[in-house]
Amino acid sequence: MQYNTVVLIKAIYEDVKVDPKTLEPSTAGVKFKMEDISRNAVEEAVRIKEKHGGKALGLMFGNEQQSLIMREALAMGLDEGIIIKGYSFNDPVYTSQVLYEKLKGLQWDLVIMGYSSADSYTAQLAPRLSSMLNVPLIGNAVKLEFNEKKVVATKSLDEYMIKVESDLPAVVSVAQEINTPRIPPLLQIMAASKKPLKLEEAPPAKGTYYKVIEHKAYVSSRKKIIFEDVNKGVEEIYKVLKSS
Repeated sequence: MQYNTVVLIKAIYEDVKVDPKTLEPSTAGVKFKMEDISRNAVEEAVRIKEKHGGKALGLMFGNEQQSLIMREALAMGLDEGIIIKGYSFNDPVYTSQVLYEKLKGLQWDLVIMGYSSADSYTAQLAPRLSSMLNVPLIGNAVKLEFNEKKVVATKSLDEYMIKVESDLPAVVSVAQEINTPRIPPLLQIMAASKKPLKLEEAPPAKGTYYKVIEHKAYVSSRKKIIFEDVNKGVEEIYKVLKSS
């Protein structure tokens, strides 16, 4: 049986520096990259297509400059990509609403994404989409198998693994342990330039649901105590470790 998948891809800043005076992030001139967990989601969608057939479509927020990220996903094996432009929010409510409207018009059996984004770590998108689409949710999957119109997932918990089964269609968030993403060869990179890639405008937001007051780096400082007497230093370290 063939399965059509939609994989949600997140573009994040490649290397953000912190202003030592204001402790705020500086993003001027910083390039974007595909977040690591999105790379795992893309790899899993491609593996499903290679094993079972069907199509794999990539969906992300971004702009023309970030289209190289989608091209990278196409080089990994996705069939086509859609970039939603004009998105300037970091709001999971708005994000899920836009993606919900888009997913309603697509034919899919599985929506795959990382279990949490690398910038905000809200982990809200998968459960919100599952609720809005009225389909089952499987979170933090480390292995996916298929049995006709069902998906069987191994989930990673704190101390053990569990296996769950769900009807399709479904929304699945994956952990990084699920696979090792491939590095596409040169021929696939060249072929990716010919695959369909659409840019669509994001709908206007109906309102913001929360406001980020500030972004500040966490400051940690050492006591910078130097012991010339090694024995005394070991004794003090022992006291700290014992009390912690």
